[in-house]
Amino acid sequence: MLPLQNIKVLDVSQIMAGPYCTMVLADMGAEVIKVEKLNGGDDSRQMGPYVNGESTCFSQINRNKKSISLNLKDERARQIFYRLAADADVIVENYRPGVTKSLAIDYDTIKAINPGIVYCSISGYGQTGPYSHKGGFDLVAQGMTGLMSMTGEEGKRPLKTGIAVYDIGGGLTAVYSILAACIHKMKTGAGQHIDIAITECGLPWFTWEAAAYFSEGTVPGPTGWRHRVSAPYQAVKARDGYLMLGCANQRTWERFCQDVLKREELMQDPRFITNQDRGQHVEELEALLEELMANQSVDEWLTLCDSAGVPAGPINDFAQAMQDEHYLARGMVQEMEHPVIGKMKTIGFPSKFSETPSQIRSPAPLFAQHTDEVLDSLGFSGAELDALRAEGCIK
Repeated sequence: MLPLQNIKVLDVSQIMAGPYCTMVLADMGAEVIKVEKLNGGDDSRQMGPYVNGESTCFSQINRNKKSISLNLKDERARQIFYRLAADADVIVENYRPGVTKSLAIDYDTIKAINPGIVYCSISGYGQTGPYSHKGGFDLVAQGMTGLMSMTGEEGKRPLKTGIAVYDIGGGLTAVYSILAACIHKMKTGAGQHIDIAITECGLPWFTWEAAAYFSEGTVPGPTGWRHRVSAPYQAVKARDGYLMLGCANQRTWERFCQDVLKREELMQDPRFITNQDRGQHVEELEALLEELMANQSVDEWLTLCDSAGVPAGPINDFAQAMQDEHYLARGMVQEMEHPVIGKMKTIGFPSKFSETPSQIRSPAPLFAQHTDEVLDSLGFSGAELDALRAEGCIK
């Protein structure tokens, strides 16, 4: 039995933040019914690359779900949605604020049908506040929160991160918030509305930056390949490339000097005695380390660091990461059979449960694949489904 078995989720979200949230819930056993619009469904179905005409983007983030298609502008489709919502535990949506109300599927409407519903809204700026009416995307969030002002190199063009950290962060924030609300419901029977803004979900991650700003008024700037507080905790160049070196505390710095570099005198250099000293002289430290490390390869330095207990690692490209023996051994690359794509690989599960491990029970659904199945469970006859489909109510 999976941990979220018997939890029913209606997923009225698309693209990334909401679908990632509901995929994680589905991976842990929830029954997720993805409610898609009639005209093409989730917009990520139109995002390549494609295999046999099927979007691999969509397929990576929607496994373990069922797909139905409802024209929620049609009153008959809304009545179907209400019947599904009546015994649902969770609803996840990521419309711009106000749209669910115009469609009459907002929290207050659903709460009147199902008082115990846990209803999670994910939007750019949240349901309240002066920016709530604006559309928000991951890239906008990276700029607005200050992240891009810290990414890249000083004096150069601001850089975004390589992945959609705020979309995924919004999805993760929604997951733990939904689980907390479900626990509250188990204790009290009461549901609630959860308001997630992707432009806020990453702000709590700025721990060191907040410490400096709120205590000293320091505004963090870009640090490139270096850490803001610790040194050496950064990329350093060896003979044939770069490696990440993590001397995050005094003991690992001493091990690095003694056992890796064989240069104990560095520990007595007044520029490098404490972490704060090293941070203040990080450019001198970096130049010295790269001079000392230029005579051996990345792999040789990594072997020495491993032997000394000094955290260090390679700078992989994505292909190298997906072929790393450690990730493979821990199941972080999974394979599933898709009815159109065929065999396809996907990212595995980062949480390892001893008793209830996550499973890929089904690939991402084809568009509206489960409409008949789900509506049949509500008692609709074949003739009724044919009529609703012919009239543009369902797909």
